[in-house]
Amino acid sequence: MADKRKMDGKRVLVSGSGTGIGREVALEFARQGAAVAVHYSHSARGAQEAVDQILSAGGRSAAFKANLESVQETRGMARQALAFLGGLDVLVNNAGITMNLPFEEVTPEQFDTLYHVNVRGMFFLTQAVLKALLEARGAVVNVTSVHGLRGYVEHSVYAGTKGAIIAFTRQLAVELAPRGIRVNAIAPGCVPVKNHFKDVPDADVPKAIADAGKTIPCGFAGTPVDIAKVAVFLASDDARFIVGQTIVADGGTTSWLAFGEQFKQPMMTRFGKGYVPGL
Repeated sequence: MADKRKMDGKRVLVSGSGTGIGREVALEFARQGAAVAVHYSHSARGAQEAVDQILSAGGRSAAFKANLESVQETRGMARQALAFLGGLDVLVNNAGITMNLPFEEVTPEQFDTLYHVNVRGMFFLTQAVLKALLEARGAVVNVTSVHGLRGYVEHSVYAGTKGAIIAFTRQLAVELAPRGIRVNAIAPGCVPVKNHFKDVPDADVPKAIADAGKTIPCGFAGTPVDIAKVAVFLASDDARFIVGQTIVADGGTTSWLAFGEQFKQPMMTRFGKGYVPGL
């Protein structure tokens, strides 16, 4: 007899699931047996393709639009998704946008846009589905980034939003765990997706991905599937004792002291000479 799928009978809403990591998260939950509400903000094409793929495999899915900058639209989308699903067991807060600019060039409008989509949208979407999650004793999985844990040039706004998500995850987990809801987060590292290359029309994408992998201790870049499988795990009963944590999935990036590429070859310098025996 085949093993029971981890998400059989579950109802899942994934924000920002028309493209990239979010799309693969939605597809993986469906592969694991869940009915999935696919959210998108702008183009319906990717979201509908994901829905069609789920339906063709015998699953249940529909797409719902909302600009997460608008609390009103966010709440309206939540109502529609809950009506379609008939409740909610898992919310995956994946939607987010990025931007890189030197700190001194960031405008108030750019700052507000990133915080409204990446943080405020997540906050009020979770609030909008809270009653359903309480009834189901469900789970919330927030998608943050290694940028919330480590610094990088020209990411002052984006990194701030991702750090806020980590703090929000920790705080909300403490508040909701006694009420039966587990809240955790995933911090992906280098996971190339189509949007990363849209401003470089002639990019050699396979080479760019391979080159990116050379900068990571494990030797390869991650894929959206890698993150999707972590999301399913965190939402499943297998993770029932994991609460308020940010799981880093980055191939070793944040474990590496970035002083060079010493992880690839023996170091020539020996620290501790004259103090440590044998050196």
